[in-house]
Amino acid sequence: MQNITDQFKIVKQDERYVVEDNTHLKTMVISKTTLKPEKETTGHSHKGQEEVYFFIVGKGVLETQDELIQVTGGDVIVIDDGDFHKVFNTSDTVDLEFICVFPGERYEHK
Repeated sequence: MQNITDQFKIVKQDERYVVEDNTHLKTMVISKTTLKPEKETTGHSHKGQEEVYFFIVGKGVLETQDELIQVTGGDVIVIDDGDFHKVFNTSDTVDLEFICVFPGERYEHK
């Protein structure tokens, strides 16, 4: 057994956020996002894929296909198959950190 946080790689980084994905798992992606104050992610959806969001630190809003959900550290939200979703950091001083887990493969494995 290994500490999965030791196996993260930055896959996206810009003025809005830093996104890090695991590089060890073969059939599941664990992705950590650090969303800067007053920034938002790009909204998107995935046909045939559910996701689970674990909010760690900060506060914000998760927009889904049907609602706006207030989130804070400790919250866990399930995104249904194909539902649109987008995250907003509502703080003007604190990063919003969250982990997203979903099935899939982003890396070539040897």
